[in-house]
Amino acid sequence: MTARKPVAPLYAAAGVWLAYALFFPLYRPAHFAIVIAASAAVFAVVSLLCRSTGVPQSAAQAAAKPAGKEEAKPTGNPELDKMLSDGQLAIAEMKRLDDAIADEEISADIVRLEQVSVKIFEQVKAEPKKLPQIRKFMDYYLPTTLKLLNAYDRASSAGVSGENINSTMDKVKTMMATIVTAFEKQLDSLFGDTALDISTDITVLENMMAREGLTGEQLHAQTSPPDDGDIKLQL
Repeated sequence: MTARKPVAPLYAAAGVWLAYALFFPLYRPAHFAIVIAASAAVFAVVSLLCRSTGVPQSAAQAAAKPAGKEEAKPTGNPELDKMLSDGQLAIAEMKRLDDAIADEEISADIVRLEQVSVKIFEQVKAEPKKLPQIRKFMDYYLPTTLKLLNAYDRASSAGVSGENINSTMDKVKTMMATIVTAFEKQLDSLFGDTALDISTDITVLENMMAREGLTGEQLHAQTSPPDDGDIKLQL
């Protein structure tokens, strides 16, 4: 990307012409020579200041990006990319709500929701075949949770106490424990296939060891070698 030239030196030079025309005569060649020299000097000085204090546009753009909001690289799977993008926005909104809401219990619940949500997104990114398992989570549970938290945020920042405001805050606060549990169960469900595979592997392993007579007491080395001189392991 080509760096954009600063416009401040041009404005400064133009200002010299304007100021001179307002306070001094400008109808002889000598007058023009004076103002040209003055504007050139101002242009040079302002240009040096811009170069010494200026920040390249690319660096300024990078600095302007909020920390922790790097765009995820496309995966080639449009549905997965949308999930990751929506998830990133949801996590950012949770962080904002955590900062905005003063109630420590609500804040702790939001932090837990953020942690679980990140793990859900990471798990599905690692295994895109699990995308259908979180479709309802992404389409309803997650946005509805953010809607409830935003309602709490607006009510708590209203600055007054009233029946409707207090009722809204109490309902959301009571619901948070259920929401956290639901998020945790959603994450747990993503490990269902892994748990099944592990259980199957353990069952097969136990059966094979039983057939080979390897179950029961742990194997241990004999303290003294047998007569044939070989060291063997016995049950």
